[in-house]
Amino acid sequence: MSAFVIDAFEFCRNNGYREGVTPVTEMTRLAADLANASGEITWAIQGGTTPQGYPTMTLSVAGPVQLVCQRCLTPFDYRIDSSTQLVLGRDDEEADQIEEILDDESIDVIVGSHTADIRELLEDEALLALPQAPKHEVCPDTTLLDGLKSEKVSPFAGLKNLKSE
Repeated sequence: MSAFVIDAFEFCRNNGYREGVTPVTEMTRLAADLANASGEITWAIQGGTTPQGYPTMTLSVAGPVQLVCQRCLTPFDYRIDSSTQLVLGRDDEEADQIEEILDDESIDVIVGSHTADIRELLEDEALLALPQAPKHEVCPDTTLLDGLKSEKVSPFAGLKNLKSE
């Protein structure tokens, strides 16, 4: 069994803790959303139980990545820094019940597994930490963008030529 595959319920019951560093190249879904696959993600997972007795894991991911700016289409540095609490249910029905009982938008309730691959959970957390529309605060080089703006021709300009006198 892989060192990254755990019994999530047992991990929580024993207040398990794991931490490490994973190269972005090993996180293929994350790497696909980036300008390049350089960098490393530092992570930690802490198991425990909620005050109500439900199994819970706290996931933390942090590290620098390169995103593509949606305005100027150039790469820029972005720092992932995210932490989330996951509460585990045994099945969909129990997860729904727990979600209603906790009634807390900041806590995610998922279906736990006795063979959970923590790499997938960590990569999910890193992906969720990315901005929906990544962009510089102020784009460094706007010549490409300015060129597109100045070349923009009205879609109705061609209609002038069709007009008969």
